[in-house]
Amino acid sequence: MNHLRKGVIPSSITSLKWFNFFVYGTMVLFTSFFQLYLLDVGMTKLEIGAIFSVGALVSIIANPFWAFWTNRSQNIRRIILVMLIGMLVLSQSMFRANTYETIYNSIILFYFFQGPLFAQSNTMILSYIDGTHHRFRSFRLWGSLGWAIIAIIAGFILDWANVSILSYLFTALLFASILSILVMPKLNHTIVMAPMSFKGLSKVIFNPFFLCFLLFGILVSIPNTMNTTFISLYITDLGGSKKMIGLAVFLSSILEVGVFVLCDRLLKRKISVLLGWLALVSGLFVLRWWFMADATTALQVALIQILHCITFGGFFYVGTQLTMLLIPRPYRSSGQALYTLSWSGIAGIFGGLLGGWMYQNLGAQSMYQAGVFLTLFGTVGFGFMWLFVSRGGYRPPTEEEEELSDIEIL
Repeated sequence: MNHLRKGVIPSSITSLKWFNFFVYGTMVLFTSFFQLYLLDVGMTKLEIGAIFSVGALVSIIANPFWAFWTNRSQNIRRIILVMLIGMLVLSQSMFRANTYETIYNSIILFYFFQGPLFAQSNTMILSYIDGTHHRFRSFRLWGSLGWAIIAIIAGFILDWANVSILSYLFTALLFASILSILVMPKLNHTIVMAPMSFKGLSKVIFNPFFLCFLLFGILVSIPNTMNTTFISLYITDLGGSKKMIGLAVFLSSILEVGVFVLCDRLLKRKISVLLGWLALVSGLFVLRWWFMADATTALQVALIQILHCITFGGFFYVGTQLTMLLIPRPYRSSGQALYTLSWSGIAGIFGGLLGGWMYQNLGAQSMYQAGVFLTLFGTVGFGFMWLFVSRGGYRPPTEEEEELSDIEIL
């Protein structure tokens, strides 16, 4: 640790920032433009939604796999390098496939390497800056900048050329990500992320208040997954260009870190306060999907994405903080794992399948109208939870109470 504080860490700060920039830039190509490539090779919207749903399912399996090997090897830098190389190899197979079967198989394997990348990258950054004055949010800012800037640049390039050039952009950014991690100094330690224990899982599952929190969160997250998966196709259907897609992604992410910082400084760490804000943010989600369903031009869709910074940024931050307050300290890692699983994994599976089916058979407007109702149910649920807590109907169990309950069971 002393060796890290004396100079290795400062020399790696620039590399870490560029790594985050390029990794997020690589992922925005896959998240926002890959659907256009799949549509171009002849896939239907239902098939595209199914692919992204399978990806969410694979990610659920892949996360504990890579977390296990990270904790065992204690060399997260090498693990991430393996993941990036795996993504590079499989992306070549994806973009050069001659049959649907090859595309499906390549994408499933690709998700196995890509799904846990953000979580592992965050752990690596935290390991590098551990014991220093550097704050994680400054590195997250570079990720948001990469996401926003690469999206708008890619939109211009794809509009000027063709969607087939996406493979070259993706490969170039992956090479940049690999290069940035290769120039980092050797990491002497890795922050160990505690695995989800059976005891912790049981404590979370048998907490009805927390389960309601997860359920309502899934209802709010499913429409957000549908939007993420299909917004590029929606903009195209409304006559928008790939530049407009890039603008929409840019507007949705450029202020995200600012929202995180404001939430961190202004919101009190109190269950009733955070539940109230969560209900408010979910209400803004309702408004956002209502606007999307009524949009008639691609420019309107792009401008509506400004709300993403507030809705997703606020929902993610407040939900994470609430999880820490609702779950006793010894079981918080299990609670956070389940929270992440609910809004990214479970919501991702249902969002891709439901959104693809509705878009294919009923149209984009109907898909967003369904999003309004799903989010409205989640908003009302959070509202009732806030009312219940405000009236003194709920108090999270303390560590001492949890220990006593364990003794009584024994």
